[in-house]
Amino acid sequence: MHPDPVPPGPGQESVWAYPRPPIAERTDRHLRIVHRGRTIAETRTAIRTLETSHPPTFYFPPGDVDAAVLRPGAGSSFCEWKGQARYHDVVIDDERLLGVGWSYPAPTRDFALLRDHVAFYAAPFDDCFVDGERVVPQPGGFYGGWITSAVVGPFKGIPGSRFW
Repeated sequence: MHPDPVPPGPGQESVWAYPRPPIAERTDRHLRIVHRGRTIAETRTAIRTLETSHPPTFYFPPGDVDAAVLRPGAGSSFCEWKGQARYHDVVIDDERLLGVGWSYPAPTRDFALLRDHVAFYAAPFDDCFVDGERVVPQPGGFYGGWITSAVVGPFKGIPGSRFW
């Protein structure tokens, strides 16, 4: 099944115009993650990855993440494009959010910009924002894209999208 892309309106991007293989690029969008009233990460110097059918995934520079709440997580995964990922937990008071972040300590050459930057799933946190707009998590549970009104789909992760 091939989906019918939603035509983008003014100021919007279609995820169907994003490249495959994916790319990484700098962005000055204002990103912020808040949980239990605490800012976990905030930046205007992130890296975003763009891949056909996926909303952007944002990677925060390590200095813009609250290091006091970040802990090594269990496990790892391999991306054919970016390389070996390691996972991170976030700990606030007595709450531990398992595997909610990931990074690439030694990314592939094409994704060198991502070195040690940290991406986060939006769903586990109270609020994630892009330029003040609250993010909708990419569907499917596995993917880490952040959906805003600036991108149109349909998005990988919805039922029936496995082989897109």
